[in-house]
Amino acid sequence: MKFVAEIDIMPRPELLDPQGKAVLLGLEHLGLDQVNDVRIGKHITLQLEAETEEIAREKVDKACNKLLANLIMESFTYELQQA
Repeated sequence: MKFVAEIDIMPRPELLDPQGKAVLLGLEHLGLDQVNDVRIGKHITLQLEAETEEIAREKVDKACNKLLANLIMESFTYELQQA
């Protein structure tokens, strides 16, 4: 079976996000001072094959835990759909 995982990786909430702060300042300079906070992350689309959805989830978890996310500084969530 083919699956598509839509993965979002974000900085942990307790950590400073320098990119987000820079964008927030840029928005303020554009007159958009109604924005209170900006967090910048990564979005990854992963296409994979697996025998079951459970195996596909195990593969996505392994990819995120071992390679895609720095778990000290980032957290991840994902949605898995059959392609």
